[in-house]
Amino acid sequence: MIPEKPLSGQKALITGASRGIGRAIALKLADLGALVVINYSQDDVGAEKTLKLVKEKGADAWLEKFSVANYQEVKEHLKKLEKELGGIDILVNNAGITRDQILPRMSPEQWQEVISVNLTGAFNCSRFVSRQMVKKHYGRIINISSVVAHLGREGQANYSASKAGLEGLTRSLALELAPYGITVNAVAPGLIETDMTKSLPQKQLNEIISRIPVKRTGKPEEVAELVAFLALPSSSYITGQVIHINGGLFLG
Repeated sequence: MIPEKPLSGQKALITGASRGIGRAIALKLADLGALVVINYSQDDVGAEKTLKLVKEKGADAWLEKFSVANYQEVKEHLKKLEKELGGIDILVNNAGITRDQILPRMSPEQWQEVISVNLTGAFNCSRFVSRQMVKKHYGRIINISSVVAHLGREGQANYSASKAGLEGLTRSLALELAPYGITVNAVAPGLIETDMTKSLPQKQLNEIISRIPVKRTGKPEEVAELVAFLALPSSSYITGQVIHINGGLFLG
């Protein structure tokens, strides 16, 4: 029987948690008893809203404003969290951006910015958090990938490459950390109702939905449920996996 609050006493860091999938994950882990560290880099209003919603659930929460792409900022904040909280037990590398453009017109800056946040950001956070987890011989690292890592998408060479790289990082890190009781997995969402999808023209949105077997978009809360499952102590035999949540859009 699973305890009512199976993550009680654990500290969870969710990057990019000021809105969308990140916020839903923060709320779900709070429901399960975790102390939630809400990372964000720009959206103060959104982050404060996430903090308010988490506290309304009776959970403890912290705000940590830093860019995951900035190695020194990550180092400074995670060392502080280790000192003040005793380290992170659950890391969700969710922070991500898009800078869409077809490759012949994509600037080096557009390429590098996406790689820096989506892939290097996960490396930066995982590097420091994994050291804390190794000391405890316990931890959960969950990377938020995307269906486009497998399908590709026009105008998203940078985003697709960053997410494909993130899945490679997931598998390698899983092998390295398994002896220390640490699992590393990735969740690959399809079309989810977020600010990113809301910006799509309706015609394009309808065309994508027509290719999804369940004929609808997914909800951030559905992704959060899967992340929460992987964060549980009882998920200790699952590592190095990429788990798809896309309504059947990708069946590979």
